[in-house]
Amino acid sequence: MELKRILIVEDDADIAAIERDYLELGGYAVTIAPDGTTGLDAALHQPFDLILLDVMLPGIDGFAICKQVRAEKDIPILMVTARGEDVDKIRGLGFGADDYIEKPFSPSVLVARVKAHLAQYARLKPCADTPKTITVGPLTADPAARRITKNGVEVPLKNKEYELLFFLMRHPEQVFSREDLYELIWGLESMGDNITVAVHINRLREKIEDTPADPKLLQTVWGVGYRLHVV
Repeated sequence: MELKRILIVEDDADIAAIERDYLELGGYAVTIAPDGTTGLDAALHQPFDLILLDVMLPGIDGFAICKQVRAEKDIPILMVTARGEDVDKIRGLGFGADDYIEKPFSPSVLVARVKAHLAQYARLKPCADTPKTITVGPLTADPAARRITKNGVEVPLKNKEYELLFFLMRHPEQVFSREDLYELIWGLESMGDNITVAVHINRLREKIEDTPADPKLLQTVWGVGYRLHVV
């Protein structure tokens, strides 16, 4: 079986080597790009299954790389951020990153996160028994095309935005906590950090609600979580 290919874009040679060694021990084929320019070129022109992308890079920063890659490819992107830098996390998720991992991190945790994202990505791909379309209120999902429309107009969604909204469309009116959604969509147990889910919910509201500040479709159930309401 062909090994899954991981691209590490990291300018710190020591960190990149540790990441590579543990991922290779985990059964992955790893390529290291030592700067943003090299990383962007590799990400766009070589076939990788997942990208591990540092934020601060020489040449081109991780945010710009994430934005360009996400516009052309549908693969998991994990941003590597400094611990506590919530602004970087939110920016990265806004540019289309699937998730983030904080420095310093345990190499074994890194491998587990990579494995979980690859597995979840494969699991959420359309399969033979996936319905052709799903309609909830003004929203219609076409799983084969990974496209969702509102009143016939396509909603421009990034990777995890689509997966989150599609999941909620398959379970209308059902309430899910942030922790539940993180585990179900990202394939990982929540570690008490709910920024990832909250950012994706807010971005979805900006795209599907007539008035994002007063959501009618993607509602908050205070103290519990979120639900997709059938209008």
